[in-house]
Amino acid sequence: MTTTGIGLSISFANLMGVGLASGTFSNTSWSDAYDVSAGALIMAGYGGLGGFGKFLGVVVALGLIANNIPGTYSAALGFQILGGYLARLPRWFLSCVSVLIYTACALGGRNHLFDIFENFLALMGYWVTIFLIISLEEHLIFRRNRGFDWEAWNDRSKLPIGLAGLAAFLIGWAGSIISMYQIWYVGPIAKKVGESGTDLGIWVGVSFAMVVYPPLRYIELKKFRR
Repeated sequence: MTTTGIGLSISFANLMGVGLASGTFSNTSWSDAYDVSAGALIMAGYGGLGGFGKFLGVVVALGLIANNIPGTYSAALGFQILGGYLARLPRWFLSCVSVLIYTACALGGRNHLFDIFENFLALMGYWVTIFLIISLEEHLIFRRNRGFDWEAWNDRSKLPIGLAGLAAFLIGWAGSIISMYQIWYVGPIAKKVGESGTDLGIWVGVSFAMVVYPPLRYIELKKFRR
């Protein structure tokens, strides 16, 4: 139900975005607004509703805060899993630290924030897919019969050492680097595809990690028994 609810809401928002973006090709005022910012385009889309449209624009702007809350909560959890000392700090304090960090980043890059995200967020696709394939192989190949010891989630002596996962992740990243096509870097493999190159970073990175993780994990289990 959670997946369905999130999927439907995201689909609705994406379709609205497609409508606004398509409108910039036929509506001069929308095109001019988009040259200013994405927020200006949203306000232009609400322009026909008068004062009520401005109110809706404020609601959309405040929605950014709501969208940041899950990420802020996850950031606090991320801080806590970095080590025992950070785990002792209250989560509300780590959430405040996270807010200060991304507020400083937003202020520093406010004039070029969209370009920064456009160039940076592509990297997340590479590492997330590599992480997912390693997790799936661990679950489907090595945990299918062994299962999971849910009582040992925080017991370092019983958890996997992680050498196989780290090695597969780094090898997968190497594949992504030589196959990525970004504004600031084009890998040698990406250059050879098509007339002007194409981004194969996700697929090559996932393939490298998928091939090397099973044998590395088998060796790790054989040697360390966990």
